[in-house]
Amino acid sequence: MAAADVNMDFEQARFNMIEQQIRPWEVLDPEVLELLSVIRREDFVPAAHRALAFADLELPIGSSANPSQTMLAPKTEARLLQEVDVRSTDRVLEIGTGTGYMAALLAAKAEYVHTVEIDPALAETARANLQRAGAANVAVDVGDGSRGWAAHAPYDVIVVSASMPVLPDEFLSQLKVGGRLVAIVGEDPVMEAQLVTRTGENAYSTINLFETVVAPLDNAVQREAFVF
Repeated sequence: MAAADVNMDFEQARFNMIEQQIRPWEVLDPEVLELLSVIRREDFVPAAHRALAFADLELPIGSSANPSQTMLAPKTEARLLQEVDVRSTDRVLEIGTGTGYMAALLAAKAEYVHTVEIDPALAETARANLQRAGAANVAVDVGDGSRGWAAHAPYDVIVVSASMPVLPDEFLSQLKVGGRLVAIVGEDPVMEAQLVTRTGENAYSTINLFETVVAPLDNAVQREAFVF
């Protein structure tokens, strides 16, 4: 009986998350809402924070060696997923795997996902989580993705699951023409989620989606200092 009660609590919390956090943040794509209903976010949250799986906040997921790493808030993940508009034929790059939740959401929509995590222990956790969730079309690579991941470029979609002071040119060059990228660009206290579309060989369009503040990507390229 207790186990059933716990499951019911999670289902109610998931429903509340979608209705009270996700929809009010202009996430209305039925496919995205369905994915949030069926992919169990609580299975990707560290055990110590499982009760907060659906809370409107970033959750710590880092190790003692790298305590700054966090899992994006649910509404941020959902909005980025909606705006980048993943299609079933898309090959996707995610930078910042974390525990694998965003990779699982992307994999449910895409043909294949390459996701890159700098922390080997987190990458191992993500692999286990993704395998348990049945996400077979994802490869978790360990490495520094702060300038993208050229190994499998070009990509139809790139998602950066952390913030960066600036968006390095390497990310843009790794997009296919027609490809879309979402990233959170800027520095605390001013960051903007951006959708960049490659419209031609040397042409890009950028739409500012929303303002937010999230944890920075490890080794993120820094803005060049002005020299007087």
